[in-house]
Amino acid sequence: MDTHTTAQLFTKHSFGPGFSWGVSTAAFQTEGACLADGKSASIWDEFTGRKGKVHGNQNAQTACDFYHRYKQDIDVIKQLNIPNFRFSIAWTRILPDGTGKVNQAGIDYYNKVIDYCIEQGIEPWLTVYHWDLPLCLELKGGWTNRESIEWFTNFVSVCAKAFGNRVKHWMVMNEPAVFTGAGYFLGLHAPGRTGLKNFLPAVHHVTMSIASGANTLRTLLPQAIIGNTFSCSHIEPLTTKPRDVAAASRADVLINRLYIEPLLGMGYPIADLPVLQRIEKYIKDGDEQKLSFDFDFIGIQNYTREVVKYSMFTPYIQAKLVEAKTRNVPLTEMGWEIYPQAIYEMVKKFSAYQKVNNIIITENGSAFKDTVTGDTIEDVLRIQYLHDNLQQVLKAKQEGYPVNGYFVWTLTDNFEWAEGYRPRFGLVHINFDTQERIIKNSGYWYRDFLK
Repeated sequence: MDTHTTAQLFTKHSFGPGFSWGVSTAAFQTEGACLADGKSASIWDEFTGRKGKVHGNQNAQTACDFYHRYKQDIDVIKQLNIPNFRFSIAWTRILPDGTGKVNQAGIDYYNKVIDYCIEQGIEPWLTVYHWDLPLCLELKGGWTNRESIEWFTNFVSVCAKAFGNRVKHWMVMNEPAVFTGAGYFLGLHAPGRTGLKNFLPAVHHVTMSIASGANTLRTLLPQAIIGNTFSCSHIEPLTTKPRDVAAASRADVLINRLYIEPLLGMGYPIADLPVLQRIEKYIKDGDEQKLSFDFDFIGIQNYTREVVKYSMFTPYIQAKLVEAKTRNVPLTEMGWEIYPQAIYEMVKKFSAYQKVNNIIITENGSAFKDTVTGDTIEDVLRIQYLHDNLQQVLKAKQEGYPVNGYFVWTLTDNFEWAEGYRPRFGLVHINFDTQERIIKNSGYWYRDFLK
């Protein structure tokens, strides 16, 4: 069925009146102005300066210049009929020393962004932490240092007091599995550390920090709607052989279960991935009681599925992803399989947890090569991707799963971490030489859908 016919099968109203529609961004990926107005360096400012770590040795010193162009971009959100805007706070703008003295210029900046959103009739949804740890704290061990729980809780408290009178929706951290896995185990992301000796303490301190941060928000802002966002991928074994099935199960622990389960009060999923037993040396008396939090919503961020096979040579998990490009399946520019059913499967999976009764898709989107023709970008593949994923979200909703929102990743093309500016996920195209914005056809499609 082509898009033209399928597009008629559902509308925004099919999802019901209380459904939250939005778009998501992150501070480091869009703001630029990396040392402006008292801001200090984050781990990503340092990491992008290392040769060979980022595609084309690119950095985010200017990025989308959202720091200076926030009004222009928020005007675009309004123009596209998008009622909710999820963005993050740069820790280094608020607390340049990581802790201690608050930088008023940073507070003022986010106040302006929040106030302008509200003025335009757009609801701000705040992510407190989206991967940009202050470099000065990384030099003290970063997330491997147990003091990070205190550092982060203090940061949350400053944000709650500064912005809580206008911001109703809060997400404590973005995708903990990705920033600890890629940053503290594989070394592919900032701060570029590797191995279990870095990964396991980081996992525990980050989980403790999420719970502590959420409790702090609850105490300071009793009316706030508090969530956390989790990356997830639908995992399937390559074959029905028991060893492939077992490998897929172990991969599922790392990719989908490692953070959500302790935060729901179920403890770490050690039984299904025995190497996690080693995390116990970082757990102190009383930690188990402090690990869980009763979230108002769970944000899930899904882009694809992963196919997994047994691998004797992969340490700790004896499992290996079968790359999508070898499987003869349609791919995005990231090399990810286009598999819309994955989002349905993830809603179903997370709904199965007893304490999860409100799910928001806080990120979903795709990167494809864009061709600019005058002031038009016909990104039919992105439109198809969004449409097909929304169809799966609707299927989950109609089957009674508690999914109540959908946020597109992302507003504008941006700095995609280690991939630099190559993959373009935006509904709005950016010429990074001139900072010119062009709304893509997918942006207009979303606008019309949200009319």
